[in-house]
Formats: sequence, C-alpha cells, structure tokens
Amino acid sequence: MSEEHSTFIKTPKQLITVVVLSFVVPILLVALLTKFVDAGARTGAGSSAMTGEAIEARIKPVAQFVLKDANAPKTLRAGADIYTAQCAACHTSGAAGAPKLGDVAAWADRIKTGYEALLKSALNGKGAMPKQGGGDADDLEIGRAVVHMANSAGAKFEEPKAPAAAPASK
Repeated sequence: MSEEHSTFIKTPKQLITVVVLSFVVPILLVALLTKFVDAGARTGAGSSAMTGEAIEARIKPVAQFVLKDANAPKTLRAGADIYTAQCAACHTSGAAGAPKLGDVAAWADRIKTGYEALLKSALNGKGAMPKQGGGDADDLEIGRAVVHMANSAGAKFEEPKAPAAAPASK
C-alpha cells in the first residue's frame, strides 16, 4: 500500500484539536490586532492641537497672572531686553513698514530727526505701531530700546539714565 496521500490527522482527538484551533487562533489574532491598533493616543486627524501643552500655550497670553508688589523698587530693563520683549516682533521682520534692526538705510532718515523725535514716535505710536509698541514698559525703558535700535543702525545716541533717587526726608 502506498502512502502518497496521507494526512497528519490520524485520530479523532487530533481532528477536534485542529478544528478548535482553526476557530480560536484567528479570533485571538483579530483581538490582539484590535488591541494593538487601539492602544495609541487619539487626537484629531494629523493634529496634536488638543494636547495639554498645546492648550496651555494657546491660553497663556490671556490667562497668565503675575502678582506684582506696587511698593517694590522698580528694576529698569536694558534697551536690548525691551527690544526683545516688545519691539522685535515687528523690527526683526520689518512688519508693517517697521525699519529692521541694523538696517542703516531704513534708519538713516529717522536718526537724522534725533533721539527726541524717535522717542516721541515710540511713546505715542506712529503708523501701525501702537503706543509704546503695545507693551507695558516704563518710558525710560522705551527710550533705552529706541537708543538700542538706532545705535544698531549707526546712531551714536547716549542711553538715558535713571533719575537719581530723591533723598528720604525726615
């Protein structure tokens, strides 16, 4: 007798095992694949806009609260610091016609008008620029920022100094 077409299932126990496994194994594979696919974080399609960090970054400009002591001595910031905090948004890119920091040609006519005229424009606003560049700096700090920007384009303005503190009266 030739055994050309023999099968590996020889007993009824083996047949039952093969039939049960033929149903159980695919079901387990589907269940594991479902768990694997479902395990990731769910966000909008192609977006991470709803993460905690993204939401916090969006509301920070309006929701930020800083408690300042009105009686604390004021520390005046340098012109470069004020420039970075308030002026750089427009004067780095040249937005709305603002002269770029260090652009000698753009600043030349403005420098000719003098420090006082530049300071007046910065304090009161000019063109698309709001008063004080839209910030909350002290007038002296704005003056320092004006000197910083003008001097970067070739002016030789002296940085304004803080007024001397009045002696305490007895």
